[in-house]
Amino acid sequence: MLERIRRLVPRSDDKHYDEIVRNFGVGTLRPPPTPMSDGELARAIAEFLKERPSPKSVATLGRRLDPSSGL
Repeated sequence: MLERIRRLVPRSDDKHYDEIVRNFGVGTLRPPPTPMSDGELARAIAEFLKERPSPKSVATLGRRLDPSSGL
């Protein structure tokens, strides 16, 4: 999953990528329960990249990855 995300996050947005990795590591973000297409994942990442990495933007990404998430 992180490899797919890395391909979608431009190198200039490394802080965003680092925040995604950190949140997967602490369990805030979880992989989707059913596989996402590259298009769905790309849309979720694009939405995440619109804002600075923050708990709010991580929560938005978490809901996109797993709608049943408590974020």
